[in-house]
Amino acid sequence: MQLTAREDIEAPLDRVFAELTNFENIERQALRRGVDVQRTTATQGIEEGMKWHVAFGFRGKQRSADITLTEYSPPERVIFDSVSGGLEVHLVVDTVALSRTRTRISMTTELAPKTLSARLLVQSLKLAKGGIDKRFRARMGKLAGELEERLKRTA
Repeated sequence: MQLTAREDIEAPLDRVFAELTNFENIERQALRRGVDVQRTTATQGIEEGMKWHVAFGFRGKQRSADITLTEYSPPERVIFDSVSGGLEVHLVVDTVALSRTRTRISMTTELAPKTLSARLLVQSLKLAKGGIDKRFRARMGKLAGELEERLKRTA
């Protein structure tokens, strides 16, 4: 199952990409939302192979996931692979400069079930795909708006 969304932001490409890959800030935001985030690699800078272990509540149960940064190509692309139980998630974030002051962010998430319970979860998500697409795009729009506001404040 695949989910895609894209948004345009009034900010230069390099600043948008830097904000999208500010992992310390992203970790703090996740902690504020009740997600337990632990970086499992001891690197200081950003590099392919960085890993995180996250624990969160979903559908009334405590879940966990291991996330790996599999591609880091500034200022254009970041790819994450995640495993949670029998569900593998492939997340691609692309940024494209539309002009000197405008950037497009494209996000694609692909869910690949590897166990029967994961297949049942993905099948139930497919049945509600219209609503999930709408919520995914709305969340992407909210993320883009917050990002644009944050970049305006630091300009």
